[in-house]
Amino acid sequence: MMIPTIPTVEELLDKGFSRGKKAADMKRSEKIPKRIKGKRIEEVRVTTACQVIEAKLKMIIDRTPEIEELPEFYQDYIDITVGVDDLKQALGGINWAYGIISQLEDEYRNRIRKSAPERANTLRKQAYGRISSVVKKISKDLDFLDFAKNRLRNMPTVNFEATTVVIAGFPNVGKSTLLRQLTDAEPEVANYPFTTKGIQIGHIERHWQDIQIIDTPGLLDRPIGDMNDIELNAIVALEDLADTILFIFDASETCGYYLENQYNLFCEIQNIFDIPFIPLFNKIDLTEYDKKGENYEYINQFIEKTENPLIISAYEGNGIDEILTKFDSIEKIPRSKYPDDDYY
Repeated sequence: MMIPTIPTVEELLDKGFSRGKKAADMKRSEKIPKRIKGKRIEEVRVTTACQVIEAKLKMIIDRTPEIEELPEFYQDYIDITVGVDDLKQALGGINWAYGIISQLEDEYRNRIRKSAPERANTLRKQAYGRISSVVKKISKDLDFLDFAKNRLRNMPTVNFEATTVVIAGFPNVGKSTLLRQLTDAEPEVANYPFTTKGIQIGHIERHWQDIQIIDTPGLLDRPIGDMNDIELNAIVALEDLADTILFIFDASETCGYYLENQYNLFCEIQNIFDIPFIPLFNKIDLTEYDKKGENYEYINQFIEKTENPLIISAYEGNGIDEILTKFDSIEKIPRSKYPDDDYY
């Protein structure tokens, strides 16, 4: 989300008043009857200062996207990162100031025109005082918008037309390795709230269909009970995108988590995402699964609890073709790109 450069109160007033002074200086060089020249000079100082400030405020309003017209994922992202209500309130403050300064421009233009020449300077000073007061009242709004601009600068670029696969699983189960195996290239890393390393996005094409694979380190990798409300909202934002979840089990348990714990996380995430899952049992090369020993029985009890699992080794590249074949049968979940279908 692109928010334009936000000025400080001082920058806004300095620009308005300095431009007003320059316009007044130019007016002084014009041949105007002496009895009205002073009024014209003060009038142009006020109107120019107002118009410069109004133009900057209107630019902020016009160039900040309408939140309701954004895809739901971005609305949720903004809410998680800076707060939708706070952003709307700040923009409302800017809009209020724009309206008041427009009124002051009309009011003092008319008052100066109708005043005695010796009153023009006093009225201009009065106008500048009221303009300053209005701009200072939106100081917190300007500060918040500048904060929001910085926080939202690296918002991830998401392809809403692509079929989207979201990766889940405990840390160190092989998610990044698998992502690199599937996408061939280094995934794009972009900012995402409440993740430890930023969201990772990889892209592949299968039968002319774009597939987008998203990994969120630090989010879908721990029990739901350990998450706060804001992190849960972040997961809901991902649900706006996901057409399936690729859940990775570390069959070797070298990640530091027992399969029982991994299965519990799998069940918890299933309760949140009402979408298809593809369970993957990774690092099978580090186990004795194929020897049908005690470890085979131990691992197999969890494999049998999942539906249509794949047995893979992401590090060695085993099972990658089977995963890609699964991708071919993923059905994109129909979602309105925009909450209002009449957006266009």
